[in-house]
Amino acid sequence: MNPFPSSSKPWQSNRPYRPARPAVPNPPAPKGPPPGSEGWRTPWVQLKTYSFHPTIYPAMIRGASKDAHPGSLVHIYSKDGQPFGAGLYNPKARVPLRSLYHGHEAIDESYFTLLLERALDMRLNSLRLPENTDAFRVINSDGDGLSGLIIDKFADVLSVQVHSLGIFQRLPKWLPMLHERLGTKRFVLEVDEFIGRVEGIQPAKLPTDNVKSVKIREHGIRYEIDFEAGHKTGFFCDQRENRRRIAQWTRGKRMLDLCCYTGGFSITAKTKGEAAEVTGVDLDEKAIAQAKRNANLNNARIDWVHCDAFSYARQMQQNGLKWDVVICDPPKLIFSEEEAHEGLAKYEDLNALAISLVAPGGLLVTCSCSGQLSPDHFERIATKAAHRNGRKLQYVDRTGAGEDHPVMSNCPESLYLKLLWARVI
Repeated sequence: MNPFPSSSKPWQSNRPYRPARPAVPNPPAPKGPPPGSEGWRTPWVQLKTYSFHPTIYPAMIRGASKDAHPGSLVHIYSKDGQPFGAGLYNPKARVPLRSLYHGHEAIDESYFTLLLERALDMRLNSLRLPENTDAFRVINSDGDGLSGLIIDKFADVLSVQVHSLGIFQRLPKWLPMLHERLGTKRFVLEVDEFIGRVEGIQPAKLPTDNVKSVKIREHGIRYEIDFEAGHKTGFFCDQRENRRRIAQWTRGKRMLDLCCYTGGFSITAKTKGEAAEVTGVDLDEKAIAQAKRNANLNNARIDWVHCDAFSYARQMQQNGLKWDVVICDPPKLIFSEEEAHEGLAKYEDLNALAISLVAPGGLLVTCSCSGQLSPDHFERIATKAAHRNGRKLQYVDRTGAGEDHPVMSNCPESLYLKLLWARVI
C-alpha cells in the first residue's frame, strides 16, 4: 500500500494552497496609492490575489494606506479595487493581515463583540458545557473567526494564548465581558517569545493574575492544572470527549497509556472505566509528577513510568508484554514541511510499536495533533504499520477534538486532532 497521497509532496493533503511563511518582513508597499483608491474606506489594505483564508502573508498584499498602523482594524480591498472584507493589520509580522470578515459592509470595533458573543453562545447555551465541566475552549482562534486568539476556561481562570498584536491590544476591553459571562475572575497570559518579538507584543503591558495552579472537574474527575509547567494553555480540553469514551472499553482490562502527559486517559480508564490495571508513560518529568497528583485527587492507583515512549515500547516488545487497550497520544511530530519526512517516520515507528503491544482483539487508540498531516494520510500510516507487522486493524471509529474546537470552512487545517479507534486483529 502506498502510504502517501497522490501529491508530489507526501505531507500535503487536498487543502487549498497556502504560500510558505516568509523569513523576511513584509516588502515595502508602493510609493503612492493605487488609482481609484481616493474613495476607499481608511485604513485599508489591498490584496494581490483573492483568498478567503484568515491568514494573509506578505506576498499576497499589494499595499496599505499610510494610516494602517500595527494593530489597526483595516478595510480589505481586492486586487481590482472592490471591497473584500476587514481584518487586523501588522506590517512587520510574519502574518501581516488576519482576515476577520469577508463581504462589502463596513466593519467597526463592534464586530469583535459579535464574534465573542457568538462563541460564548455556542459554549454556554448550545453545548451547555458548564453542566459537565468547568474546563473548556472559549475561543478557538480561526475556528471562531478570531485569528490569533485562544482562550480556555479553567474553573475561575481564563488561560489566554495570543499570536496577534491587534488581538493583544484589544484584550483589556474584552476580558471584563468574558469574566462576567463565564463567571471567571482571573486570567493568565501566554505569548510565545518569538511571536511576541516579531508581532511587537509586550506582555508586561497586560499584567496577569498570579495564578500558578487551579483545580478543575471534567465528567466527575478532578485535575490540577499547573500553568507554569503545563503545555500550551495548561490542559488539553480537546481530548475531553475522547477521555470519557475510553471508559467504555476498559472495564476489567489492562491499559497502557503511551505519552500520557498529566494522566487524563489513564485516570478516566481507572476511575470511570474500572480498568483492572493502568500504566502511564511519559518523558516529561513534570508531567508525570502532575499525573501522580491528579491520580491522588481521584484515589486512582496507576503505575506511572518516567521514560521515552519509543524506548519503553521497544523494551516491552522485547519482553513480549501485551495490553488489552493501548493509547498512543504523542505530542506534535510534524512542525514544518522541512521536517515532514522525519515526523512521518516517527508516526509510523511509534504506531508499529504500539500495535505490537496490543493483545489480539484488543483496542488501539492512536492520535495525531499535527495539522500538516491529513486524516486520510494518518490512517494510511497506521494501516501500513499494522500490515508490515502481520496485523490488521478493524477500525471502529474516527474522532477528533470536542465541539468547543470548531473548524471554519476557510481554514480546514484547523482540524488538527485526529484519533483512530481500532481493534488489532
